Amino acid sequence: MAPPRSKPLLRFAVLVCLALTAAATGADAQQVDTIKDVFTRLHSCWRPPPLSEASPIDITVIVSFNREGAIQGHPRITYESEHAGDNDRLKYRIAVMQTLQRCTPLPFTEGLGGAVAGRPFAIPFRTRKRPPKPEEKRAWLPQKIL
Repeated sequence: MAPPRSKPLLRFAVLVCLALTAAATGADAQQVDTIKDVFTRLHSCWRPPPLSEASPIDITVIVSFNREGAIQGHPRITYESEHAGDNDRLKYRIAVMQTLQRCTPLPFTEGLGGAVAGRPFAIPFRTRKRPPKPEEKRAWLPQKIL
């Protein structure tokens, strides 16, 4: 019996198909497919001003996108922490606009692009450090005796 012949052309074709499938899957994984992905993508681009320049504040922006993920109209700041000074507000407004420039256009899938086109998103950016939760003291529970 003759040994089975190697088919290098077939192996090469299989490897090329696997590589193309992996590349297409990688491109799909980077597309924004849900509203949660929109917020996640924008928050991943968020770079608040350094603490040496501005005190931490909370800020919210309303922005709309078109089908292709580009900003439609003008983003509008709708909330800033009440304790913020003028310098803090200015620094954080600049940081929000830089975030939007850095992240857009968002790579929407066709379905999400059609669903969210023209609809406003209120995107909060929280930079204030939250105080730690106090530990609850349970005086009514019996103590462990070793």
